[in-house]
Amino acid sequence: MTHGPLMLDLEGYELTDDERELAVHPMVGGIILFSRNYRDPAQLEYLTRSIRELRPDILISVDHEGGRVQRFRNGFTRIPPMASLGALFMKDPEAALELAWDIGWLMASELLAYGLDFTFAPVLDLDYGTSDVIGDRAFSGRPDVVTRLADALIEGLHEAGMPAIGKHFPGHGFVAADSHVDLPVDERSFSEIDASCLKPFTALCPMLDGVMPAHVIYKQVAPEPAGFSPYWLKDILRRQLGFKGVIFSDDLGMAGAAIAGDYGARTHAALSAGCDMVLVCNDRAGALQVLDALEDYEFSPRSEQRLAALSVHSRPTLDALDADPRYNRVADLLESLV
Repeated sequence: MTHGPLMLDLEGYELTDDERELAVHPMVGGIILFSRNYRDPAQLEYLTRSIRELRPDILISVDHEGGRVQRFRNGFTRIPPMASLGALFMKDPEAALELAWDIGWLMASELLAYGLDFTFAPVLDLDYGTSDVIGDRAFSGRPDVVTRLADALIEGLHEAGMPAIGKHFPGHGFVAADSHVDLPVDERSFSEIDASCLKPFTALCPMLDGVMPAHVIYKQVAPEPAGFSPYWLKDILRRQLGFKGVIFSDDLGMAGAAIAGDYGARTHAALSAGCDMVLVCNDRAGALQVLDALEDYEFSPRSEQRLAALSVHSRPTLDALDADPRYNRVADLLESLV
């Protein structure tokens, strides 16, 4: 098995001895980086190279959407929040779509050059003006606008050679509560969700390489949060929408995941519901509990195959990126917008 079902985080700028041991554990298949893991481009390149010396095919990811959710800043092009694309779309749709493509391509090119495989983007939630945790991370409150702009950004990611991971299925933007610190409950019916939040996922499923469900209970649809729900993940996402890619849990350390029990119970609930990989961030003791819970776990060969498809085998070199006139044009343009 090349890719186990656990993605975990790191403490700082370099791998610790304990993290080196964890990285080669057969149930660990991915690493997610945060701002605390980034000092400058040279340090990031050293860190990702150190990880790959231990596990060449391990998946290295980050939340690097732009706006307030951009983990690497100094030395990276600043990416505007996606809501700025939605605002531009209302004035000049073609300019907004071109810019979305450029952002996807540049964002992916920079991350790939420094050894990462993907970012958890795009955000496909709708902005209803009620959720602070989503807010300007969303392209728009209109499903059609979100779909068109996300489609262009995904094309840019793919042009650079990076997978696209859509979140937070089937939509986090309607509820005010933040699933990092609370358990949001969406009271709408399936038909209401289907006619609004679900539309971008439905339209873009064929283009998405991964999906991350929300730690939100959709009370009239299923009793569990979407990330622990066989109905949402197997019946709707897999069977109804025909999604073929990877399903990632959101961080099992979030308050919205606690309803499923301790870390072992959360892990088994997420994997049984249909997740291919679970994330445990900012809680090393929790990650160790997950590894204990997975000791006798028979990992699905289909999940392993899906995860293996996310590995990147061709990357731009830093020198080639710096010499690319398209890269410099887009970087200058984006720097003028933030």
